[in-house]
Amino acid sequence: MKRGNSLINILSEGYRIDAPFLYEECRKHILPRHRVAVVAFSFRDSAVKSAEDWEAQYGSPGGKIYKGIVQGLAAYGIPKENVTFLNYFTDTKQTAARKIENADILYFPGGLPDKMMERILEFDLRDVLLRHKGTVIGYSAGALVQLAEYHLSPDADYPSFRYAEGLPYLRDFYLEVHHRDTPEQRDSIQRVICERGKTVYATALMQGAILVENGSVRLLGNVKEYN
Repeated sequence: MKRGNSLINILSEGYRIDAPFLYEECRKHILPRHRVAVVAFSFRDSAVKSAEDWEAQYGSPGGKIYKGIVQGLAAYGIPKENVTFLNYFTDTKQTAARKIENADILYFPGGLPDKMMERILEFDLRDVLLRHKGTVIGYSAGALVQLAEYHLSPDADYPSFRYAEGLPYLRDFYLEVHHRDTPEQRDSIQRVICERGKTVYATALMQGAILVENGSVRLLGNVKEYN
């Protein structure tokens, strides 16, 4: 497939990628002809235990996450036929890799970033994903995994602060998602600045996003910069 040579990274808060603060910038990079591969590997083990559970979340036409992602892309003119989901339960390493290779856009959904990375490695997809030259979209967990290293602030899923390894598309900053300026988030941001010496961008809950084009960072909507 013929693609441009530039890599575009879009890191957002939710699957409403058609939100007003995003649309005008994203429409330059999300085109009606594009084919999209959704790396649907970020689910919680407690919520998705079988292929049937996976279908209820990501399956066509009734999956909750499926509908949100497809509707967001439809705002840019991308038909549902152009959107394919990597299925942890039915895809093989080979079929998953082929879906990625045939895509103009990679899409990482929200959920648990460490579980997504664990499954990406299980399917031997890291290098396949990093060979992609085009647009990469991710929200929440799907935004974090676009960073070579990301941090996790304490919350309901992660009881203590920690760093984790993502995909090294981006290396120059860290990201605090779902920012509500809680004490836990403030402590985590300060810790990252002290220990890693890099900028932390904090995207407000469902109100902010970051677009990176060839290393140039653009803040969209409600995003705070800490350094």
